[in-house]
Amino acid sequence: MVIFSVYVVNKAGGLIYQYDNYVPRTEVEKTFSYPLDLVLKHHDEKVIVSFGQRDGIKVGHAVLSINGVDVVGKSTAEGKDILEYLKDPVNYPVSIRFGRARLSSNEKLMLASMFHSLFAIGSQLSPEVGSSGIEMLETDVFKLHCFQTLTGIKFIVLADPRQAGIDALLKKIYEIYSDFALKNPFYSLEMPIRCELFDQNLKGALEVAEKAGNFGAGS
Repeated sequence: MVIFSVYVVNKAGGLIYQYDNYVPRTEVEKTFSYPLDLVLKHHDEKVIVSFGQRDGIKVGHAVLSINGVDVVGKSTAEGKDILEYLKDPVNYPVSIRFGRARLSSNEKLMLASMFHSLFAIGSQLSPEVGSSGIEMLETDVFKLHCFQTLTGIKFIVLADPRQAGIDALLKKIYEIYSDFALKNPFYSLEMPIRCELFDQNLKGALEVAEKAGNFGAGS
């Protein structure tokens, strides 16, 4: 089984910790002749496919490298705008690697804030008083699990839908947070968690959860 990532969100909706445990790499590299039969556009400091799908390349995929050299945002490694570079017939044939770009730090901050708002909406929509809010969201490829403490800190885990023992894992992460963040004299509440012992113990807990599927007694 696979655990994809962990997020910790403070009571104000700010992202104070994020760790990518496993990021699936769905990449396709193809050699193209002129003219390019895909439509590309700038989007959030990246160049993505806006129209045309072929050979595993999908709308939304970003340009990751050109001729084996990683791109830098919207530019080639030499600093040329990717769209302008690909308009020039002189640069063909060209090898382009496409794939899903990783979320930027700003995008992760924004998504954490959005989930915080959705969590509050879920609580308000409840027909009963005292709703716990959103505890799980399910898609065909992953499940989002959320545990909120009494102080409003949210621990979020994205995992394979078949992964067992996530409730126990969330509580284990809370224990790690209590032991290695809250008890750290240099840590300030509600602020980003930067603690090596927290990182080490979190990674260890994720490894145990993936191998065993759950936490047994004394874990």
